[in-house]
Amino acid sequence: MSGQTDTLAISAAARDALQNWLAHQRALKGAAANTLTAYQGDVTDFLAFMAVHHGGQQGLGALATITVSDMRAWMANCRSGGTGSRSLARKLSAVKAFYRWLAEREEFEPTAVLSTRAPKFTQKLPRPLAVDAARELIDCVATQGKAPWIGARDVAVLTLLWGCGLRISEALGLLGRDAPLPDSLRILGKGGKERLVPVLPAARAAVESYRSACPHALNPQEPLFRAIRGGPLAARAIQAVMANARMQLGLPASATPHAMRHSFATHLLDAGGDLRAIQELLGHASLSTTQAYTAVDTVRLMEVYNRAHPKA
Repeated sequence: MSGQTDTLAISAAARDALQNWLAHQRALKGAAANTLTAYQGDVTDFLAFMAVHHGGQQGLGALATITVSDMRAWMANCRSGGTGSRSLARKLSAVKAFYRWLAEREEFEPTAVLSTRAPKFTQKLPRPLAVDAARELIDCVATQGKAPWIGARDVAVLTLLWGCGLRISEALGLLGRDAPLPDSLRILGKGGKERLVPVLPAARAAVESYRSACPHALNPQEPLFRAIRGGPLAARAIQAVMANARMQLGLPASATPHAMRHSFATHLLDAGGDLRAIQELLGHASLSTTQAYTAVDTVRLMEVYNRAHPKA
């Protein structure tokens, strides 16, 4: 299917239903903008396929008659277009959520859609850095900035990721009014989920070093972290900084800004941290997401066992 051309096959009624569902997700479920964009793309592609698959524009009634065979055809089309198992599972999840809502409104039985099984895929485990590697990386970043204040800025951002478990979007979303950092930060994370995050003295000191060196006015309502010309700092700039540092240190490609957040969780777990507490600190909606770190811990334990046990 050819994307934009095929979306013209979607009926006005289906388009309206999708927009109403997205509005429902935004207003009542507190879905984040990025989530809504992904939902819209996934469901639009599905509706476009079904319209073409059935020969052209049809009303909402046609959506109520989708069969298991139709669902298989859609999934096969996604596969032939290069969609991987993980991405297809995400698309199917969005379609099912839309169908649950639509079926309740239009009073039809959505079993054919809801009973469709997602493809199996291997869950990728987080790739944390060792404690020494995280420290070396931050030390390296401190010296590679084009100006001392830029090095101080990059250190502050990465220290917030590793020391507080922030997502990079959360760190870069801090405003001038948030500093000096308090003992705990109130962070608004994915899906509007709010959490309190303790701030380590090292993170507070790193931010203060950056503030004192920054040549730009850090006004209360403007971003705390600034680009070289004074605009908001973009995530890609920190990603580039990490890429340069990991090449210098010989670290793997998995040493990304998000790996610093993974390292925060893994190092807490190594030190005996409670999984529920780590879930709250990370802002995970589900404990199963946080439990991936126990799998990381088990993998590392088995590596040590196989290497060190006298019978290995």
